[in-house]
Amino acid sequence: SMLVSIGAYAWIWGLPFAIGFVVLIFIHEIGHVMELRRQGVPASAPLFIPFLGAVIGMKELPDDAWKEARVALAGPIIGSIGAAAFWVAGEASGSELLVALGFVGFFLNLFNLIPIVPLDGGRAVAALHPILWFVGLLMMVGLVVVSFNPLLLLIVFIGALDLWRRWRERGQAGDYYRLPTWQRVTVGVVYLGLAAVLGLAMSATYVERDF
Repeated sequence: SMLVSIGAYAWIWGLPFAIGFVVLIFIHEIGHVMELRRQGVPASAPLFIPFLGAVIGMKELPDDAWKEARVALAGPIIGSIGAAAFWVAGEASGSELLVALGFVGFFLNLFNLIPIVPLDGGRAVAALHPILWFVGLLMMVGLVVVSFNPLLLLIVFIGALDLWRRWRERGQAGDYYRLPTWQRVTVGVVYLGLAAVLGLAMSATYVERDF
């Protein structure tokens, strides 16, 4: 599936960029796999879907919202490290392509922090407050209005369905969302801090495409 994705992206952006792009997605997804397996949750290798990214298969869900948030944030954290590696390599070698891939990696991980399922941010803020799911849905609807894209519309549709399901079942979930304050604070600090760092990193790595 990785090779199929490389071929699909190469058709639009060229082979070098496509390879780097898929590597960035792979690094991001491996972050999820590492945390899932660390928690003892069986997880598959990433399955790549052209123009949709990649998905990880799980045979069971994490035990609570704290563990779900850790799995969700592991992807953007490891993915950001991968993007930073591209950036550093690009600066060291004078390659605008690698720097641009660093920018794309930072953007992908920041985009994934939007608080709406199926994005990582939607799963992370499950440990904070349910109102953030509504914020994420409104943000995504705004993006669809400003810059229509079928993928964004799909995210809105999936996010709205998941929001309805989670909101309706929240009272029945019992201890799943009942977390100690320190866990909520930890998730909030990591979530906001990572978003801020990624925003700054994007600003530092933006280059006009001429490669």
